[in-house]
Amino acid sequence: MDQTDSEARAALPAPFIRWFAEKGWRPRAHQLELLARAEAGHSTLLIAPTGAGKTLAGFLPALTDLTRRGKREQGGAFKGIHTLYVSPLKALAVDIERNLMKPVGEMGLPVVVENRTGDTPNAKRQRQKLNPPDILLTTPEQVALLLASKESQRFFKDLKYVVFDELHSLVTSKRGHMLSLGLARLRRLAPRLSTIGLSATVAEPIELQKWLVAQEEGRQRHAGLVTVEGGAKPDISILSTDEHIPWAGHSARYAIADIYRQLTEHQTTLLFVNTRSQAEMLFQELWTVNEENLPIALHHGSLDVAQRRKVEAAMAANRLRAVVATSTLDLGIDWGDVDLVIHVGAPKGASRLAQRIGRANHRMDEPSKAILVPANRFEVMECQAALDANYLGAQDTPPVGRGALDALAQHVLGMACAEPFDMLELYDEVKSASPYADLSWETFEQIVDFVATGGYALRTYERYARIRKTKEGLWRVSNPQVAQQYRLNLGTIVESPMLNVRMVKRGQTGKIGRGGGTLGKVEEYFLEQLSAGDTFIFSGKVLRFEGIRENEALVSQAFSFDPKIPSYAGGKFPLSTYLADQVRSMLADPERWHHLPDQVRDWLSLQKDKSMLPKRDELLIETFLRGSRAYMVAYPFEGRLAHQTLGMLLTRRLERAGAKPLGFVATDYSLGIWGLEDMGLMIRDGRLGLSDLFDEDMLGDDLEAWLEESFLLKRTFRNCAVIAGLIERRHPGKEKTGRQVTVSADLIYDVLRSHEPDHILLQATRQDAASGLLDISRLGDMLRRIKGHITHRALDHISPLAVPVMLEIGKEPVHGEAHDAVLAEAAEDLIAEAMA
Repeated sequence: MDQTDSEARAALPAPFIRWFAEKGWRPRAHQLELLARAEAGHSTLLIAPTGAGKTLAGFLPALTDLTRRGKREQGGAFKGIHTLYVSPLKALAVDIERNLMKPVGEMGLPVVVENRTGDTPNAKRQRQKLNPPDILLTTPEQVALLLASKESQRFFKDLKYVVFDELHSLVTSKRGHMLSLGLARLRRLAPRLSTIGLSATVAEPIELQKWLVAQEEGRQRHAGLVTVEGGAKPDISILSTDEHIPWAGHSARYAIADIYRQLTEHQTTLLFVNTRSQAEMLFQELWTVNEENLPIALHHGSLDVAQRRKVEAAMAANRLRAVVATSTLDLGIDWGDVDLVIHVGAPKGASRLAQRIGRANHRMDEPSKAILVPANRFEVMECQAALDANYLGAQDTPPVGRGALDALAQHVLGMACAEPFDMLELYDEVKSASPYADLSWETFEQIVDFVATGGYALRTYERYARIRKTKEGLWRVSNPQVAQQYRLNLGTIVESPMLNVRMVKRGQTGKIGRGGGTLGKVEEYFLEQLSAGDTFIFSGKVLRFEGIRENEALVSQAFSFDPKIPSYAGGKFPLSTYLADQVRSMLADPERWHHLPDQVRDWLSLQKDKSMLPKRDELLIETFLRGSRAYMVAYPFEGRLAHQTLGMLLTRRLERAGAKPLGFVATDYSLGIWGLEDMGLMIRDGRLGLSDLFDEDMLGDDLEAWLEESFLLKRTFRNCAVIAGLIERRHPGKEKTGRQVTVSADLIYDVLRSHEPDHILLQATRQDAASGLLDISRLGDMLRRIKGHITHRALDHISPLAVPVMLEIGKEPVHGEAHDAVLAEAAEDLIAEAMA
């Protein structure tokens, strides 16, 4: 008997020893170490590669403790839940229940396991409160709902373990901030609980370790760490194709035949894309070439829940050959025997790629196989950089970040719904959550005042008085309707307003028949632009738009082969700083081009001949004339968000300099600006200084002036106001339209800007915009990096590197991924000019 066997016999109850033996398995060292730490009352972060048994490790402490406790007595005293498992995805909670029940059933353990998500019927949720399961598998939103209940103390009093799956993806958003506040309350309700974090490899484990435990003033505390090394290195390649790789575009249509061939050669394939519209397009294209009638399915967040569950069940049963998916299947779901992952489009982050590749094989000792399919030539370099990063083990997970103030306002109201709170006690509790460890008392006072009155400018309106102070000095909800509204509007994910898509039959006279089944939901703003008869792709079908009735879009079957493609919420991921830096390095070093396809190497060589390739820390500016317009193209390689902000600020400066800019367009890699004056000539004769144009002082007055004029802060404010509960989307039996929410938000924004410019929600809005939509810190880093390293090339015509961004200029504002053929003629002209 080796050490692992003897440790297992000492740590595990007999049913577990027998079960492992029957399977021919033995518990792994990290599983036993995590068990020992949990039983000693220590919180722990487990970082392990895919297939290392993370999920079983996370549940072993709960299962062994419940086995020793034995079966609950009928009619005994009320027992709250023993273990809470929190997952970022509803599908993951459902999948874990299916996979966990198998060993529980095989061992005959006296353990009740149930899931609770937004899809769980209300009757089941109510029953769970009265008769809780031993292990509850749920999502962050459901945790917040349960904590805001008057029965929360009773429900959570026996809580021993909280398991956070895929912790790295949970903590970096407002959702994670909301969950950290929920964990702070759980620690108050069950002081002896231990936390277990399960994660893939992350850049800064210490941040996750701190997140798992209560922080104290003047002392940083962190959970323990168990790291599993090894695991087979993935087998990743970039698609080898004889097809022409486009200079621009996002669809990767050129590779459909190659992708389909891979599906026929593998048992089960997961195809990942970055947006829902790409998923719809790819699914449609694969069906067009599906000569062997392979069972192929589609999975994304806008589809009806019944359809998603159907796909998940078929995948788990190995009845599908391929599934086209977005981030809804990113995480640790064990989907049958997936033997290939194809990533269509660049992954935008090394860690995201590692996460998605891990969906293949799901066995630690066998390599996951993945193929990257770049959509254009810049993406070829990005894919190569991501591939290199994966082999090096490089990580680029985003930081946890500072706690969001709108999420805190929502939490404060939720705690008042549960029971009256003492302000000082709640402040101490909130500060124990790591994202809020530095929260000042003054800011917290502002938050409580906001929840109580709406703030100085709104306090005369009774509707904003959601909590009141009692004569004992405690804060309670103003009336029961406030708690009801809180439950209806809880959450930090603010999606574009959605309408149900319902199939109808269109008679020969054009009359609409009775409604049929629901296909899912589509953004209201997209549908409002359509006229009856317009076609679009959704749920893998080409649909004809018939009209809008109340909160439903009516559609019929269409037979068009040239539909418009809808744009869905949650668009493209931002390009990570790490990958952006690696692409810049690759551009500057021809020695690294040997991995690239011939046509991409030729493209870069041509750029070197016609203009130049920027060094790693250099900013290349190209200017040229085309027709009646003058163009300036910059190559910062800092991602679309930073480039969008840079474009807004540069056009203001160019306007002041007399360049008469007309507009700009930003991609992940470059920024193109066009105007009426020859900007190259202005630079040469000294009327336009590049060092002044790109000085980091643009992030001062220019930024402030632009924000005052733009709609960006209004859009951001709308989201903050919804999350903070100032504007309620849902009311019993009805829901505000997106237009109603926007009008309400705009009116309040204008009032606050005029009468209370330091309102806490305006502070939250600016904090959000700076870190999210504007990417200010990244832009500031870039401006500092290029200082003294700006090179100008005045060209006679467009350069090869400028063709992709020029193809974006003048595109029709079709919402979503426009057909690559839309500008095919213009593309041919531009490429011919660049190669002249």
